Amino acid sequence: MPLALLALAISAFGIGTCEFIISGGLLPELAADLRVGVPSAGLLVTAYAFGVVVDAPLLTLLGTRLPRKTMLLFLMALFITGNLLSALAPTYGVLMIGRILAAFAHGAYFGVGAVVAAGLVEPHRRARALALMFTGLSLANVLGVPGGTAIGQAFGWRAAFWAVVAIGAVGLAGVAALVPSQARSREGGLGRELTVFRQGGVWLALATTVLGFAPVFTVITFVAPMMTDVADFSPEAIPVVMGVFGVGLVLGNLLGGRLADRSVQHAIYGSVGALTMLSLGTALTAANKPALVVTITLFGVAAFATIPPLQTQVLDSAEKAPTLASAANIGAFNLANALGSLLAGLAVDTGYGYTSPAWIAVILGIAGLVMAGLTSFRRRSRVPAAPNRSTAKTTM
Repeated sequence: MPLALLALAISAFGIGTCEFIISGGLLPELAADLRVGVPSAGLLVTAYAFGVVVDAPLLTLLGTRLPRKTMLLFLMALFITGNLLSALAPTYGVLMIGRILAAFAHGAYFGVGAVVAAGLVEPHRRARALALMFTGLSLANVLGVPGGTAIGQAFGWRAAFWAVVAIGAVGLAGVAALVPSQARSREGGLGRELTVFRQGGVWLALATTVLGFAPVFTVITFVAPMMTDVADFSPEAIPVVMGVFGVGLVLGNLLGGRLADRSVQHAIYGSVGALTMLSLGTALTAANKPALVVTITLFGVAAFATIPPLQTQVLDSAEKAPTLASAANIGAFNLANALGSLLAGLAVDTGYGYTSPAWIAVILGIAGLVMAGLTSFRRRSRVPAAPNRSTAKTTM
């Protein structure tokens, strides 16, 4: 695989660490230092997600006239600026601005980066290239967030943001040195990028991402209280189990890339189907410690095994102008996160218990499989039939 993929993965590692660094354990300290309530500090996480969903596609759209490497460099510079502002923020308001700036870079970077990564390799290896780039994101959950949290707890929450700035600088340098220059596609441009959204297949692919990935945060949002209150784990065991879950994310991401290079649609059916079954398994094994650990680990594998095929499907659906559609799919992943956590919260708040989100995840997973089937059916119905060989010979 090209070294340019390493540069893309390093940047993805920094962006993923930035996304989860506050919720990873720094929230109480940050709230106390800035003299705001913990719920107000929690809005820094919400604002980041909102920025990814809404603003990142718009930023990608504005950058359609730029070469993709130039756009990546601009986005990493914006990401560094946002985290630098966060590290220096004297007030809560300034920190909020820094988080939103970093969020602007997030979705657009993964959208443009996915197109660049796919273009660095032969067509039959595109999904594996995407998986390698997104490995940076999965490693952020395993190494970046725990490491950043440890730095923040030892040296103050601002030190964690300085660490993210440093990672971003390495990623920027790597993109500048290793990613080849790419002239702007003559088939691209603002009009072409917008035109692909007239295609029903693009919308079906985006809907498949939302519903197919939604089970992940539906289950994970309340997995910690489920472990302590239902399975009777000690609080000290939670980081260990979640660390194993993070390893599952890395393995699943790489597995999903290999499977998607063989068949995108079969990889979607397999990964979303496994995610649905493991959501059911989580509900059924919640009171059994050993079984729950195995289920959560496998759930992590299935969760990130969905990413390469779902992203590849969108690139296939908008192949003539994929950049904006790719960025929109990153927003679809974040919309899935928001939908899953919202439904999980509603279920728990209404008194259905900590296993109820897993049952909701089963329903969402089934809906994702239905949407994947509709997407596949539409693609097959639009493929022109091959000419009859015998007829072709008699007319020559």
